[in-house]
Amino acid sequence: MNAEFKPDQSRWRFSVAPMMDWTDRHCRFFHRILSRHALLYTEMVTANAVIHGDRERLLGFDTAEHPVALQLGGADADALAEAARIGEAYGYDEINLNCGCPSDRVQGGQFGACLMAVPDQVARAVAAMKAAVAVPVTVKCRIGIDDQDPEASLDAFADAVAAAGADALIVHARKAWLQGLSPRENREIPPLDYDRVFRLKARLPHVPIAINGGIGSLADAQSLLAGRHGVRLDGVMLGRAAYQSPALLREVDPVLFDATPPVAGLAEALEAFIPYLEARLAEGVRLSAMTRHILGLFQAVPGARQFRRHLSVEAVKPGADARVLREALDLVINRPTGCEMAA
Repeated sequence: MNAEFKPDQSRWRFSVAPMMDWTDRHCRFFHRILSRHALLYTEMVTANAVIHGDRERLLGFDTAEHPVALQLGGADADALAEAARIGEAYGYDEINLNCGCPSDRVQGGQFGACLMAVPDQVARAVAAMKAAVAVPVTVKCRIGIDDQDPEASLDAFADAVAAAGADALIVHARKAWLQGLSPRENREIPPLDYDRVFRLKARLPHVPIAINGGIGSLADAQSLLAGRHGVRLDGVMLGRAAYQSPALLREVDPVLFDATPPVAGLAEALEAFIPYLEARLAEGVRLSAMTRHILGLFQAVPGARQFRRHLSVEAVKPGADARVLREALDLVINRPTGCEMAA
């Protein structure tokens, strides 16, 4: 395990979950404007795509995104080790193995949540990745799949990957059902079992363990970090809540890291985003590919609906540029007060 890890100083204290079609490089850049300390994750990229595909398109990111982790999908130890080497060479701060995605496409490749059934295979992959890179190698998993007993299955899985050298486990506190539920339903229908994750931490006190699933606010995150039954976890990972209400990220640094927010308010965050937008526009990226990640920024603020509508309509038009964002920002009524309310 990571010899430098210290309780309450975990690099995994707060992270934004890897989310397909959401946490691309544009999303991560904006999230980093809002929090200097949150650990950010890429969308899942398959090991074979990393090895054989367009690496700059798949792996390219802005250095401002650090700390940022690359999430890999795959089951072959050699391919995962090679992809991990490539990811480290690109500058990623961590390599994460996806053992929790239940999508049909992932199941067809026999990786993702399917790997919960074969802990020894995952352990071999983790050991190969650890041998290939110097950065932390972590695993994101569920508490079990299908008819598995979450007590026995999660213990066996965690023991195997920890023994192989995994630097941390991020546990989505739900089962995944590989048949009968869609990926979206698998994020909502199987009941949450946070206590199961705390029991795992009690068994493995020296293994950094972060919790994911259904955490809807920083208050929820604080509650989980405070611990249960005398057990404290090492981190929380937020997914949809952080994406759909990104304003909460501006509170992460002061609330969870006792640090000053990196921007004074949400309007300032958008102003800081504009130079990035303009640079990407000059490279041929469409404005809507970037502004889609900020539509939920001003929730509950007067003018928020007009802000979303203007971006949704205008950003997709040919030739749309940063003026569209400035126009949308002007539609937020009483901007300074609204920004503070939203933040």
